[in-house]
Amino acid sequence: MHLGSPPARTSLTVLALVAAVLALVLGGAGSAFAHAGLRGSDPAEGSVLATAPKQVTLTFTESVGFSDDSLRVLSPENERVNPRPAQHADGKDNTARVELSDELAQGTYTVAWRVVSADGHPISGAFIFSIGKPSGTAAVVATDSLEDTAAARLYGFLRHVAYSGLALLVGAVAFMLLCWPTAAAVRPVRRLLTVGWVALVVSTVALLLLRGPYETAGSLTSAFDLSQLGRTVTGRPGIALVVRLVLLAVAAVLLRRSGLRLDRHDGGDRHDEGTVPDDLGARVRVVGVVLALALAFTWAGAEHASAGIQVPLAIPVAVLHLLAMGVWLGGLITLAIVLRRRAPGGGEVPASAIGRFSTVAFTAMAVLVGTGMYQSWRQVGSWEALSTTSYGRTLAVKLAAVVLVLVVAFFSRRWTARLDHGALPAAGRQAVPEAERVRVVEMVGAPPPAVAPVAAGVPAVPAEAEPGGGTEPGGDTEPALDGEGHRRRLRRTVAVEAVLGVVVLAVTTLLTGTQPSRAADGAATAAAVAPEPQTKVVTVPFDMGTANQKGSVQITLEPGRVGENTVEAVVYTADGGFATVPELRLTLTQEELGIGPLDAKLKNQKGYWATYDLQLPMAGTWTLNITVRTTDIDQVTVRETIRIT
Repeated sequence: MHLGSPPARTSLTVLALVAAVLALVLGGAGSAFAHAGLRGSDPAEGSVLATAPKQVTLTFTESVGFSDDSLRVLSPENERVNPRPAQHADGKDNTARVELSDELAQGTYTVAWRVVSADGHPISGAFIFSIGKPSGTAAVVATDSLEDTAAARLYGFLRHVAYSGLALLVGAVAFMLLCWPTAAAVRPVRRLLTVGWVALVVSTVALLLLRGPYETAGSLTSAFDLSQLGRTVTGRPGIALVVRLVLLAVAAVLLRRSGLRLDRHDGGDRHDEGTVPDDLGARVRVVGVVLALALAFTWAGAEHASAGIQVPLAIPVAVLHLLAMGVWLGGLITLAIVLRRRAPGGGEVPASAIGRFSTVAFTAMAVLVGTGMYQSWRQVGSWEALSTTSYGRTLAVKLAAVVLVLVVAFFSRRWTARLDHGALPAAGRQAVPEAERVRVVEMVGAPPPAVAPVAAGVPAVPAEAEPGGGTEPGGDTEPALDGEGHRRRLRRTVAVEAVLGVVVLAVTTLLTGTQPSRAADGAATAAAVAPEPQTKVVTVPFDMGTANQKGSVQITLEPGRVGENTVEAVVYTADGGFATVPELRLTLTQEELGIGPLDAKLKNQKGYWATYDLQLPMAGTWTLNITVRTTDIDQVTVRETIRIT
């Protein structure tokens, strides 16, 4: 079916691709976890145990890795009570278990954990449990996010540099092999290849050194800890980085050899029509494709695609997505450079080469959109997640940028088509051989013949019928731009498209370091279906507005259900130490049903306050009203809610 002119067909294709992206973001059910989440623990969070446990076990939503300090159990005095590092429980990759010391004292213990997800990203957290009865604790656990450390911020920046280096390297090579081999003789293009290779090598080495501090939230100086580096190179992310360095070394050798061959070939023909020299033919293309696939695999095999469902499909899709990004964005930057430089010998970049890149770029963009649709479905899965999760909001920004890229790409293809169309008559014109002089016999006194020298076998053409002298039949009646005018407009749109491509690449880097929406929903679901702890613990801060008159109150209800409950309350100072107060009152109110206030009648137990027979008649949300008096005139009342089942 005929759809109109090529620009019209292109616009329809672009619109169809955009619609497909937005439609498939809604896609299907299923779970695809990447970035692990804590599913449960034994002992459970907030539980009060009658006897000391022999071990602590954590269960995650996916397989995790850990180091010697990944799981720590701290006593109320902030002393470590697990003498040995964590191990997988019963051979299950999604668990972490540590054995505890014998004869643990009564009190509240803190479990601090920091593990690495199957996709290579670290996660951390902490919770408490008590033996005998709750108590105060001096345990100190870092609460800052792993992503807030200097090592994590630098690691994220270097990942963006690595993606950029891959795009420059893959895009420049693809442009030379598929569109215009003569570009290899253009000095800025060679410089672009060098910049891409160096950026990728330097960033990979730095990522390898920073991998340890990134996983453990350590300092930047720990990057040179040899023992930590040894652990890094034996893990999956570290192995991927080492393999990447080896592949880059091989690529450097091949690029050097290919450059020398092109230099020798450039002494003869210039290959303006884009034909690849014989010694840079199919074999070089095959080797280049294999190297590019292997480089992309060092990302796909160690990040989001390597965890969750459909891993055998997700990894090759991620590889294609990365390579399509490189061919498109790196090729755009290469084209922007050659459009602003003269070709070897002083000529312009041939329109045929620009046309070939237009086809290659459109194919790469189609692959980007197709693979992006699958990745969006796998990691998001619903419209709601686009606005309720960090991953979804970042993906929405990327989608908006991609739409802008497609709009600008439409205009780039339009100017490319006009430029290529303007070059067709010259390309299709038959070469005219040099005119041959013909001896003509003249009569003396006769006028000179009105016949110009005629080429052999070519009829004479009247002057008024010279090619190019007039409007092409059936052509556009609007004033036509010359070739240079088309090139100027193409340069502008290519530059804008390249800038937007860099924005898309930056957002993509953020996405690879953000917990996917399905993972966040999965962790929340796991927490919702986990058995509710037998003890309810809340900590409520208070501040009387005067110096040294602030702190917190920890309230523990056991079992936290309808019926008789034991209530224990401990007052802490602002720095986490125990505090003694002359009076502590607790009342509970069920505001929805108008029940209460019920006085808990707390009694001073010389260090903490308690009651052992509080009756709670109804399930639901209860409001705790806690009054703390520190002196005869200083007191404050604070509130908190708690769910009673």
